[in-house]
Amino acid sequence: MSAVGVQELPARDTSDQSARRKARRLPRINFRPLLFAAVGCVTGVYLYLRIAFGGFVPSDALFVAVFCALLVLRPKRGAIAAAILFIAFAGLGAGLAHWERSRFAAGMPEGEYAVTGTVQSAAVQNGRTTATLVSLTLDGTPVAGKMSVTFASEEVAPADIVSFTAAVGRSPLPDNGDVSAEYAYANGVRYTASAGEFSVTGRSANPFLRLNAALRGVLYENMDSDSAGVAYALLTGNSRGMDGSFLAETRTGGIAHAFAVSGLHIGILYAAAMFLFRPLRRYAFLPAIALAACYSALCAFTVSSVRAVLMCAALGGSRFFGRKYDLLSSVSFAGLVTLLIAPAQIFTAGFRLSYGAVLGLALFSGGFSRGLRRLHVPVFLANYLAASAAVQIFTFPVMAEAFGYISVWGMLLNFFVIPALPVLFLPLIVCALFALCIPAAASVFLALPTGMIAALLFVFSAADFSAVLTGFSLGAGGAVWLVGTVILSGRVRLGTLARGVAAGTLCIAFIACMVWENAVFSGCKIVVYEHGQGACALVRTSDCAVLVIDDDISLSACEDFLMRTYGGELDAVAVTGENTARAVNVAAFLPAREVRVRTSQETGFRETNVLGGVRFEYGGLSFRYEGNALTLSAEGVLVKFDFSDERAFGADLFVQTGDGDLKYLLKNGIIREIKGI
Repeated sequence: MSAVGVQELPARDTSDQSARRKARRLPRINFRPLLFAAVGCVTGVYLYLRIAFGGFVPSDALFVAVFCALLVLRPKRGAIAAAILFIAFAGLGAGLAHWERSRFAAGMPEGEYAVTGTVQSAAVQNGRTTATLVSLTLDGTPVAGKMSVTFASEEVAPADIVSFTAAVGRSPLPDNGDVSAEYAYANGVRYTASAGEFSVTGRSANPFLRLNAALRGVLYENMDSDSAGVAYALLTGNSRGMDGSFLAETRTGGIAHAFAVSGLHIGILYAAAMFLFRPLRRYAFLPAIALAACYSALCAFTVSSVRAVLMCAALGGSRFFGRKYDLLSSVSFAGLVTLLIAPAQIFTAGFRLSYGAVLGLALFSGGFSRGLRRLHVPVFLANYLAASAAVQIFTFPVMAEAFGYISVWGMLLNFFVIPALPVLFLPLIVCALFALCIPAAASVFLALPTGMIAALLFVFSAADFSAVLTGFSLGAGGAVWLVGTVILSGRVRLGTLARGVAAGTLCIAFIACMVWENAVFSGCKIVVYEHGQGACALVRTSDCAVLVIDDDISLSACEDFLMRTYGGELDAVAVTGENTARAVNVAAFLPAREVRVRTSQETGFRETNVLGGVRFEYGGLSFRYEGNALTLSAEGVLVKFDFSDERAFGADLFVQTGDGDLKYLLKNGIIREIKGI
């Protein structure tokens, strides 16, 4: 037996050594042409737009640097082809982003026009309708792009062709993180207007718009308004008609994707269609994908629905031709097509969350599931838990950046909502179709979904799911987190030691980024925020925090800003501008001990301490009003906040050293962030 053992040992060693040598010859990342093309395109589009719109920070290039390092550290099979694909599509993405940016800036100038357009979507609120128009003409001249219009009426519906005369404004290009401008840019909304009088001159020939309008009409005519708003959101993704408090609850609860026609909806519909057409065997995917594409058209081709349709097409095509389905290649194909058609979609939270969720599944769900099965968790439950965790891990920084908070209840609620969604979604589709076909019995057909939605509304009204983690900014930590998840996934080949070192390094880097971004140990930190025409600035030291607001900023914008940057109580809110009464109304609802104004005034807020005075101090911060501007003196540096149209020395905000030398001056006057002054 000892002889046998002696003979077997060298063979085993030789086999192990051969396997290790083979592993060392393999590239860090498998060569998937679509993956490298998609990553290159994302890189080109993202970096170009960040640089073009003044929001570039060094951490934006972190992923590119790590990705390139993984290619060159082991330049073996496919490395040259991968590099060529990456560079070529990065250049193509940047070129397309530049072309789209030029198109957005082109068009008719601001002015009074006779406008004609087709209503693509409409939402009624407080007796007014906010609509998005397509197929625009201004003074009879066809123009590209969309228009956002507010009508002083509720009698506007999708597919209506409307005409009116109004002062038309232009949507500005995004500048340094202006959220409202980014939304308009990503959705192609080049023009804005407000119409008092208008006329409906016809109906669009687009069958999907007409179906959307008919669906909206039958729901609101045969259901109560709250249930109809939820049903319409479930079917079309337009959630603007939902009750505001319920919509806020779903967002903070982490299940708003259920009302946004996400990939989950398309997947449910595609699976149901595959089951319905199963007698066609391998050809069943053709009518199934056609149905999914038509449904995406009904929902105005939202990002998540287009992604799901493309991935379903890749899945069906691979099975039709007998090829192995690869999730990473499929999502890469979908992302590449989306960005080549509409590069600005990279700005939207929908794009990042939709593709981030699928990437999380591709990178982590398999490994998590195998780990849970080793703990003797049932296969179905292991797969489901693994998928939920994988999605949450990869979308965590996207949620924090896009919405300013992380849902505490998100994973638990999704554990129940995702399996329950088909039970609500499929009957709703069937009942709505019958209601459209037989209008006389519409209320009967819609009774079942009305009851189901009423039960859902009752659950959310009886329970509080609004707990969130908020008041912090990830900053560069978001990029570090995403890089870390990719490197530590099983898709990147690293040895045990290298993986451990990478995990420790990235953990330390993430913590350091979070501390640097959110803590103030010395000096004074200023962060400035713009939203539409309004602006505000948060001034912080190690022991105090003061928010400076102008008279154009809204309460929701201030709350959103604080949600992303500061979770504590403010020492004061300082009001600037001419319309101080309006600004005080905003400041009174913010979490602050005091509200500061230049001149004392009577208010109706008994619980709000409104103080007047030209000078006031908090800690080492000394403030002084100068007309409509506010000057701050801190750490021997002078900072002046002037958000009015009259520029102060060419800037809204400037920093000046104690000896009078200008330290910081921006062309648009808004300094985004100053640390340690």
